[in-house]
Amino acid sequence: MDVIVERPAALDVHKAQVTACVRLPGENGERRSEVREFSTMVGGLLVLRDWLKAHGVTKVAMEATSVYWKPVWAVLEDDFELLLVNARHVKNLPGRKTDVKDAEWLCQLLEAGLLRASFVPPKPIRALRQLTRYRKAQIKERQREANRLHKALEDTGIKLDCVATNILGKSGRDMLDALCEGTTDPDVLADLARGKLRKKLPALRQALEGRFEPLHALLVSSILAHLDFLDEHIERLSDAIEEQLRPFAPAVELLRSVDGIETRTAQNILAEIGVDMSVFPSAGHLASWAGQCPGNDQSAGKRRSGRTRKGSKWLNDALKDAAMSATRTNDSYLQAQYQRLRPRIGHSRALGAVKHSILCACWHMLTTGELYRDLGGDYFRKRDPERQIKRLVAQLERLGHSVTLQALADAA
Repeated sequence: MDVIVERPAALDVHKAQVTACVRLPGENGERRSEVREFSTMVGGLLVLRDWLKAHGVTKVAMEATSVYWKPVWAVLEDDFELLLVNARHVKNLPGRKTDVKDAEWLCQLLEAGLLRASFVPPKPIRALRQLTRYRKAQIKERQREANRLHKALEDTGIKLDCVATNILGKSGRDMLDALCEGTTDPDVLADLARGKLRKKLPALRQALEGRFEPLHALLVSSILAHLDFLDEHIERLSDAIEEQLRPFAPAVELLRSVDGIETRTAQNILAEIGVDMSVFPSAGHLASWAGQCPGNDQSAGKRRSGRTRKGSKWLNDALKDAAMSATRTNDSYLQAQYQRLRPRIGHSRALGAVKHSILCACWHMLTTGELYRDLGGDYFRKRDPERQIKRLVAQLERLGHSVTLQALADAA
């Protein structure tokens, strides 16, 4: 193979140790390899950095699973050009699987310029990504804790959630606090209702009759305390995310112009794809990297599968939230796209098409700096009116009707 990188290095990274290989020019035009193992402690990584510098290395590829690559990347990123590669793309021949063999094979591929780097965002975006992912995990934990509260109330026979839309609202919370403090009189509890909920006092009195025992008081009070802690924690994380996003405020406003994307969703999307779209040659490349487009699996002229590839689950969750909201936005292009596709391919695939459209729109907005312009809910009808007319006429004829068309006079 031709030598593209004169002095490459490759790292096979594990939790406790990293195997490093460098390829160097040898005698008589031959190439030679040097392999060493280093600890993944900070001291060992500093020794690795100095060893690579001593060999004049300029480009380093690393293969790792989970998050083991992150401390190595943090130590080396300021001194070398780094590539993080997918282990599935650089798999060696069967029967040649050792850490040393893996590092040597990876180094040979880098030497020949045959590696494709995975997307690793810059430091500010990586820090933002840590915050948004942790906030999402805490929001999910809060949802689980709220479900535990519903289960605990079902055990008591209290049906507050059958009357109140949100039992964790102001009125519902006052009633739950009173129950935990020992008040079990339905009339007294129902009288704590506020606003529109006071119109349901008779139903509240019935719903608040139950057997709320000391054990239930302990469980419910513990759940409420945990919910309060999570609310406070999520608020602190949101403040930190806003501070981290201050330099990227225009990008957040761009994404918020898309139907279905609110501030939190825009923050999550930016944390996953970054703000520099030059790393993705086109909107299609971004959709492919994110796993938001049909798969490509063909053989002998037959398409075997169109299943989408795996992408960031955090980005997928954000796009799903945006797509679900967009399909409920009346007279919008995304809603029309969903309604047009759902009868033919089903809810999941139609929603996937909307997610793809949203992600492509994000790429174009972040590339051009222009706000989102909705095409309108009548886009598909106006795009090809003749085709729409033929389709509707054919439907009527299949139902046994004879159709004669007459154009209406202009309103003017």
